[in-house]
Amino acid sequence: MSQPGRKSGTRGTGDQILIKGGKIVNDDQSFYADVYVEDGLIKQIGENLQVPAGTRTVDAHGQLVMPGGIDTHTRLQAPAPGTGSAHGFFQGTKAALAGGTTMIIDHVCPDTGSSLLATYEQWHSRAGSQACCDYSLSMDIPRWHESLREELEALVKDKGVNSFLVFMAYKDKLQCTDGQMYEIFCIIRDLGAIAQVHAENGDIIEEEQKRLLELGITGPEGHVLSRPEEVEAEAVFRAITIARQANCPLYVTKVMSRGAADVLAQAKRKGTVVYGEPITASLGTDGSHYWSKNWAKAAALVTSPPVSPDPSTPEHLSTLLASGDLQVTGSAHCTFSTAQKAVGKDNFTLIPEGTNGIEERMCIVWEKCVVPGKMDENDFVAVTSTNAAKIFNCYPRKGRVAVGSDADLVLWNPKATKIISAKTHNSDVEYNIFEGTECHGVPSVVISQGRVVLEDGNLSVSQGSGRFIPRKTFPDFVYKRIKARNRLAEVHGVPRGMYDGPVHEVPASVRAVVPSVASRPGPCAGKAAAPAVRNLHQSGFSLSGSQADDHIARRTAQKIMAPPGGRSNITSLS
Repeated sequence: MSQPGRKSGTRGTGDQILIKGGKIVNDDQSFYADVYVEDGLIKQIGENLQVPAGTRTVDAHGQLVMPGGIDTHTRLQAPAPGTGSAHGFFQGTKAALAGGTTMIIDHVCPDTGSSLLATYEQWHSRAGSQACCDYSLSMDIPRWHESLREELEALVKDKGVNSFLVFMAYKDKLQCTDGQMYEIFCIIRDLGAIAQVHAENGDIIEEEQKRLLELGITGPEGHVLSRPEEVEAEAVFRAITIARQANCPLYVTKVMSRGAADVLAQAKRKGTVVYGEPITASLGTDGSHYWSKNWAKAAALVTSPPVSPDPSTPEHLSTLLASGDLQVTGSAHCTFSTAQKAVGKDNFTLIPEGTNGIEERMCIVWEKCVVPGKMDENDFVAVTSTNAAKIFNCYPRKGRVAVGSDADLVLWNPKATKIISAKTHNSDVEYNIFEGTECHGVPSVVISQGRVVLEDGNLSVSQGSGRFIPRKTFPDFVYKRIKARNRLAEVHGVPRGMYDGPVHEVPASVRAVVPSVASRPGPCAGKAAAPAVRNLHQSGFSLSGSQADDHIARRTAQKIMAPPGGRSNITSLS
């Protein structure tokens, strides 16, 4: 999967570092021990470790030693009409490291009709030359056509991509039909990848946008008014239904509303293989700012699905995250300057969509979930790192403090505080949607690839040092249940006697539009097919005159025998 001239998951040289006196926190346990790091890997864990002379010691007394965060959703190169996001990979990953995130999964966004592979190569090249933390790539699928199938296979087999996102919104641009989603989900399942979905009802949104513009509503409030909570919840339910029929694991990105989260939680409790990703914005703020008199402040919050105007939503999402009904956290970090947002100053549908959150994600999750006692430190590690590593199949290389794992580590100080502000953040935009939020618990030291990149508030990063992390297919964490269900998914017809009752005569013009068995699309590839059985409903005669078996010699008469027991009960009322 490696490509000439590119870093593709190779181990860095790193420093020799002894992290001493801290409390190691994984998703399943916490314990006190020292950690020795060398060549970008965790080499030893324990007490009284024997380390080489000259090893640098980092004092971790009173702090938690955790695996570096994994941001499951960034859009650092996202295009917008006539512009691009304010952040490239360098500034974006620098902000990530400042917040304790040591790996990102960025979304590749092909233009409609363009080659997925060619766009992937462009993204990979930009990230490889700019990123200063490890990265992986997820592929968005624009409008579906059959020729994309081969490209999906190539991305999985040759490029280390194991997740693909389809859109249920952005009509006539990116939106897939239900039938296309079913087909894509079947392909993704057979490839052993993860199906991701942007869940909104694009048809309703388009109609609501027209209606609001006709009413003269052009400001950022029109964005959220055109996307009521129901259009997200309905789309989540529909996506889950389609994924269940295809027996495909589903990952719902950007869970923004109570309704959508509840639909997802209910499906998960029933055993559906589905994962939900609330983001920094939906956990850390609410959409009341859409009605701000300050246009730029309101526009800074424009993203899709929108941040919910219901002030109880962040509390509700954090509760579901703490209970396990939602499993991971991303940022969907995609920032635009005020001048870029102002492209839509007279029409809210033209405002580039995206918010900040890559730097604030871990602090916000800690503040909203751990500080009030909804989560413990182990749950925090699960939703900010480990679950993502398991779902996207880079565990235990990532997402765990263990011997042999990558030395991507965060020393977390639960007693330190910070106030989020645009004046101090590491983003090139004028507004921070979490402005003024006080966080109790912050990263004090961040180690990436075995090198200290944040200490005492000072960042020391190297552009282009980030490595591409290829991801294999069929992650056990996801596919064990899928494989078991596929084995149990066989369907069988019911053996019956031949129907010998009356048949209503249908005009030939009507019968002509009914597809024959041969012309119908085959069953979803990979889904357990029914074993070949005789179709006992298929009549031996035709109403059209000529018969399919006219070439077979017949006797002048043929007695019709009733099935055993007398007349078939098909036409009986008993």
